[in-house]
Amino acid sequence: MSKYPIFLTLFFIFCFHGIPDVMAIEEIKYKVIEKEGDFEIRKYDDHIVAETLVKVSFEEAGNTAFRILFKYIDGNNTAKDSIAMTAPVSQQKKSEKISMTAPVTMQDLSGTYRISFLMPSKYTMETIPQPLDENVKIKKEEGRIIAAYKYSGGWGKERYDKMKQKLLSIISSRKIKTKGEPVFARYNSPFMPWLFRRNEILIEIEYKK
Repeated sequence: MSKYPIFLTLFFIFCFHGIPDVMAIEEIKYKVIEKEGDFEIRKYDDHIVAETLVKVSFEEAGNTAFRILFKYIDGNNTAKDSIAMTAPVSQQKKSEKISMTAPVTMQDLSGTYRISFLMPSKYTMETIPQPLDENVKIKKEEGRIIAAYKYSGGWGKERYDKMKQKLLSIISSRKIKTKGEPVFARYNSPFMPWLFRRNEILIEIEYKK
């Protein structure tokens, strides 16, 4: 079993803050290595995530964790602000709002889901604001090679399972070895009409050109 278990990506744009679906949102960096129709092989860069664990159902995990993680990026964090050239030198902590990015991931850990928000690329592990909520952790994810299958439509588990099988079938036909479980990637707010939603199934693979 890979050290990268199931990822279920849930991307929300905060409509109640007035951010429209069409607004540019920073996404995780990757390079497309191969492409055939809706199937791609990608090389993902290293990235930082804020994560939390919730023990609820598949259907409830996204909303439950979203509330926890949103509080973190909306200011429930400490940003160190050093103030020098005064007497005395002082240091204070202040909250910092963090821009939303895509994707947000959900990892199945035997009934406990690990949900992660991708952090903006301007941050490093040294500069990222630290959570005030002990249920939120900051981690660095290493880059990896991913097989992706793109599709539109609804977010139900039945459709997810159907598209996952399509991806696994392509991988099997190419005799590609996987290193983990599939990823469900959602890139739109719940208010986007289902017909126009951008979705992906992702899975880490061993790749040799």
